[in-house]
Parts: sequence; C-alpha cells; structure tokens
Amino acid sequence: MAMAGVRSQRGSSSSRMLLPRNISLSTGHLPEALGGAPPPLRPNVINPYGRPYRCARLDRLRHACTALDLDRRYWQMFLIVLVAYSAWASPFELALEKAASRAHLVVDLVVDVFFCADIVVSFFVAYRDRSTDLLVDDRSKIAVRYLTRPWFVLDVASTIPLQIVYQLVRGKRNGPCGFLILLRLWRLRRASKLFTRLEKDTRLSYFWTRFIKLVCVALFALHCASCVYLWLAFHYRDKEQTWIGSLRGDFKERSVWFAYTYAVYWSMTTMATVGYGDLHAANTGEKLFSILFMLCNMGVACYVIGNMTNLVVHGATTTFRMRDMVDQVARYGKANRLPVWMREQMVESVQLRFQMAELLLPDEVLSELPKAARSAVAQHLYKATVEDSYLFRGASDNLVVQLVSEMKAEFFPPKMDIVLENEIPTDCYIIASGQVFIMRIGPHGMAGEIGVMLNIPQPFTIRSRTLTQVIRISRSHLQSTIWPATADGDTIFSNFVQYLESLKVRHGEELTFARELGHDTLPFQNGDPIRVVIHGQIPHGSGMAGNRAAGKLVCLPGSLEELLKLGEDKFGMAARHVLTADGAEVDDVRALRDGDHLFLS
Repeated sequence: MAMAGVRSQRGSSSSRMLLPRNISLSTGHLPEALGGAPPPLRPNVINPYGRPYRCARLDRLRHACTALDLDRRYWQMFLIVLVAYSAWASPFELALEKAASRAHLVVDLVVDVFFCADIVVSFFVAYRDRSTDLLVDDRSKIAVRYLTRPWFVLDVASTIPLQIVYQLVRGKRNGPCGFLILLRLWRLRRASKLFTRLEKDTRLSYFWTRFIKLVCVALFALHCASCVYLWLAFHYRDKEQTWIGSLRGDFKERSVWFAYTYAVYWSMTTMATVGYGDLHAANTGEKLFSILFMLCNMGVACYVIGNMTNLVVHGATTTFRMRDMVDQVARYGKANRLPVWMREQMVESVQLRFQMAELLLPDEVLSELPKAARSAVAQHLYKATVEDSYLFRGASDNLVVQLVSEMKAEFFPPKMDIVLENEIPTDCYIIASGQVFIMRIGPHGMAGEIGVMLNIPQPFTIRSRTLTQVIRISRSHLQSTIWPATADGDTIFSNFVQYLESLKVRHGEELTFARELGHDTLPFQNGDPIRVVIHGQIPHGSGMAGNRAAGKLVCLPGSLEELLKLGEDKFGMAARHVLTADGAEVDDVRALRDGDHLFLS
C-alpha cells in the first residue's frame, strides 16, 4: 500500500458503461515496466497499478482539501527505508535495554505514525479480483476486504507502540510485553514484495537485484542472531557464565556497541562455519541457541549459495553454449577433414551468431507474438530498407508491407559466401549494412536477385567484404506477393531491367553473365518469362490451328534470330520464318504472348 491520492477520471464513462459500477478492467498482469496503462477508476480511489497516486479534491471537503500529487514510487521507497530501520532497531532494542534511549523512542513513534497513515490510505486502494481479473474500485468492498484479511490485524498490532504503553504502565521495558516490539518485523513483507516487483522489472538488472536481496537476507540473519546472543548474555543471572562475560566481565558497563561488535563477530564466524573458538557458549541456554542457529544457518547458507550459483551460471550460460558449439564444429571439421579455410568460416559463423544474439530474436520467441505484433516489428525494422533498395523502388506501400512480414535478418562475417555460383535460387538478399563483392555493393543493394528473377542458377558467387547484415526474402514469398499485383510487378521488373542495363555499362568486362544470357532485354509478362510452344513444320490438311502436336515448350528468347536458332537446335532444320497458329508471320518477338504456338517455316 502506498500513500498518495486519487485522480478523478472524467470523460471515461463511455468506456465504463460495459462494466458494472464497482469494477474496471485491470492491467495488473502488465506492470509499468512492460508498458501497462492504468485503467480509469472512480474518484477518491487509488490505482495500485498506476504510476502516480493523485488525491483529487474530495466531494464533501472540496474547499478544505487541496490536490496532493505524490509519486507512489517515492512513497514506497520511503516506507522501505522505514522498514529497514524497524528490522534493525526492533531486535537491537529488545536485546539491549539501555539502547532504547529517549531519542530512539521518539524515532520509533514517528515511524509508527507513517505506517499508521499508510493503513488509512489502504482503505482507498483498489484491488484486483483474481477470480475475474477485474479491478474493484468500490470503496465499501475495498474496506470489507481489508478488514477481513489477517494482515489488517497484524498491520495495526505492528503499528501500536505496545512496548511504550507497557513501559508507561509498569515503569520498565523488560518483561513478557517487551517481545511485542518484534511485531514490527511484520513490515518486512513490504521488502519481499518490493524485491518481487523489481525482479520482474525488465529495466533493472536481474542479477544485481537478486544479489542485493540475498545480501539483505544474510545480513538480517546475522543481525538477528547477534541480538539474540546479546539478549542471552544480558539476561543471565551470572554474567561470568556467559559467552562474553567469560572474556569481558565488565561488558554491562561498557558501551552497547562494544557488546554488539562482539556478538556480530561471533555470529559471522558461526555463519561462515569458521568457528575460531575464542567465543563460545558458556551455559545451557547459549548452547541450545547455538545448536538452533547452526541448524538454521545450514538452510540460510543453502539458500544463498544455491541462488548465487544459479545467478553466476545463468550469466555464463551463453558463453558455455558458444564454447561447446565451437568445439563441436571444430571436431566435426577435423573428423571430416574439411579444409582449414572452411573450418574457420564455420567457427566465425558460430561466434557471430552468439555475438549478434541480442539483435536477432529467436524464431520460437517471434512465433509466440501475435501476428499483428510481428508485422509491426517487421515494418519498423525492414520497411525503410526495402523501400530504398533498387528492385522495390516505386512499389506500393501495400506490397512492401506484405513483403516485410516474412523477412528475416542475418549476419555474415567478412569473406563469407552469401550466394554460391550455380546454386538453386531460393532466396535473395537486401544488404542492410556492410559490403559484398564480386561487385562492390553497399547498403540497400541486393544479392542473389538475378537468379531469383530469371529463375536460373545463380550466375556468380557473392561474398561479404566486411561484417554484413542482410535481409533475406524467399523466392516463393516474393513470387506469391508480386503475382496478384500487376502494376507493382511491372514496376519491379522495369527496375530489374534497368539495373541489368547499368551493370552491362559499368561492369561489362567483369560481368560476362549478361552476354551469356543472350539478349538485351528479356521478354517477361507480369514479372515471369514468356513460354511458347514451337513446332518444327507447318502441318497439312487440317490447318495450323487444328494441329498442334509434336511441339516443344520453350522460354521465348529475346530476338527473332535467336528463336530461329533455337528451332534449328531443337528440330535439326534451318528456318527463315516464324508463323503463328493463325498463319501470320512474326516480325518481332515482343508481339508474342505467353502460351502462343509458333510454326517454323
């Protein structure tokens, strides 16, 4: 519970009409660290999940109460400081009666006043109904729930200064009621809730949050054991027969910090299982407590050491996995006698994968996200890069959105092959950063798109010059996205043809693949090659349109001369003319359409 006030939620009646007056949707499962938004509540009710607690002007005391704006985080942290003081002072004042001076009593009363104020505020804090996961903001239900819970009685009991009342009535602090001061330790539940919330806060380091919690647990156990050992020494009838009296007979006349230092020293050596033997139990009560403390110490040590081991191992898990995979790759390369350069490439790829792990979300994590979330992430990461690449320049926004939904990012170390010559074209890549060669292609360039667009084996190998990040587009996804979009398909193909022309001009000597393709501009229709059926002779009798047997399905070349040469290769006879099924002579291959039947004469 935290002290603050309530914000009056106006203008939210339309969103609350679907729910009863006493409940509103809860975002308790979405903490502030993960972007949870506080739901609107009634006036004068505090939202436990909202960032600030605001106190609106009360209806009946509108002119008497001013708006109070206090961030609940500051109030909670302030209460945690008071909890830490109570956890230290309560056992200390019980063990050392003379430590409870007038100054300590005043501080204790001030601390109790703050926790009393927090009890009052608790009647205004909404709660989440776990059965319906709804936030209840009905003040009567909030009060009934708080009053019927056991922690209300404990909150009140830990706030009332019973030991001071006992001292005023009996004139002394010791006695059975003196132990009532330990009720203040109930406040430690706030510290437990704080650490639970901080461990879930992704903005903080889990390792250091957990580490600080373990240190606090160990220090609290150390302090409590020291105070109990002091209480045993100060309340034993024979001071010479105590663990400290056997060494310092005047310990009762010395400063309280003198005895406390000795007690902490004994507790620390016992907890650390060192046991020098210079301080030891001298009577039966001290021996029984020493046995009990050592039994409890085994549990505390197991808890702290076990958690610390898990934290250290968890932090080094990634390194262990990388080393194991590198060793496995090295053994595999050696067992199969792979070349040294190939082994080095495999090892570099494995190391790069782990180094870039935080930039690439695993597929199993992405698959758990809703489709709309995955699409939004892909658009944010890849849309600008796709729009800047030459192939998709001028394409519609709808096409780009469909393309990026299935894209994947990959990293390649220097001198790593991205595309291999003569491999089947299954993917093409957009260069997001870095450079590749045969040609010097920088960011927003592409690799492997020639084989994908022409549906031919990759014409050459493309290798990374530096550390290169690419965005992979599968051939099947590219085709299924472009096929229904005729206008975008024409735009993409036009960009591709212009790119091929520029390659021939800029890299004519280096890139002979353009000449090997055998034409200047390739005939395509909607981004796909035109396929025609050629026949070796003109049929007689029933006419050309009625007899289309013995044909061969081929991709239409780029010129009429190449088509005649292709027919000569297929049928073993030279031809001078190309006729359509209707008997018309073909003068230009650009006039042909996909599926036409052609007859060589």
